[in-house]
Amino acid sequence: MKSFLAGDAFADRTVVLVGGGSGIGFAVAKLVVSAGGAVVLGGRRAGALEKAAAELGPSATWQVVDTADERAVEAVFARLDSVDAVFTTAATYVTGSLRELSISDAASPFDSKFWGQYRVVKAALPVLAADAAVVLMAGAASVRPAGAAPAYVAANAAIEGLARGLAVELAPVRVNAISPGTVDGNLWHQRPQAVRQAAFDHFVEASTSGRLVREDEIVAAVIHLFLNGATTGSTLYPDGGYSLR
Repeated sequence: MKSFLAGDAFADRTVVLVGGGSGIGFAVAKLVVSAGGAVVLGGRRAGALEKAAAELGPSATWQVVDTADERAVEAVFARLDSVDAVFTTAATYVTGSLRELSISDAASPFDSKFWGQYRVVKAALPVLAADAAVVLMAGAASVRPAGAAPAYVAANAAIEGLARGLAVELAPVRVNAISPGTVDGNLWHQRPQAVRQAAFDHFVEASTSGRLVREDEIVAAVIHLFLNGATTGSTLYPDGGYSLR
């Protein structure tokens, strides 16, 4: 992806990207490095992290971490002196209806996506710079439920609420959320073709833009929230107007 940033936009700044070994997190890392920053990549797959860091060059380091493990999350930040931005995309969960899911499966979006990001922010707090930016990953299902997945809907809405609450508590650190819809990118391309195509067709029909959202468009929203000092406690919906219908 071609950089749209000034060459030194992230000079002398360190960005932690949990889930940065692939997909949106890795794409954010590439832009940060291209604009003079350093990145710390976290995730569960050592091979993917090592490969991503090698591609990014000497400005990238990596550490294996599972956001379900509080001590492992703390270890990522314990070796850092200062952090200027944090973004977490790593999450593993099950979605489904109230009728079909067990309580433990229904709780998985909270356990992984909500509490995983909560743990990351809490662990980062001692080393966050005064002007740091935290971006939380929610989803447009928070305001427009898709299918029967009430716990997943609620978890995304909770993440948006968490961004508002943390923006007040942690000020002047800025905290925002992004809530994309279905994205034509790494995550969906790991799913079966028939499942992926059905989701893409539904999204195109349901959105006002009438097209899929690209991964680089989500990345641009994250970078905006990293750099825009006037924005905090907000949620961006880079969803092609899906949430409007």
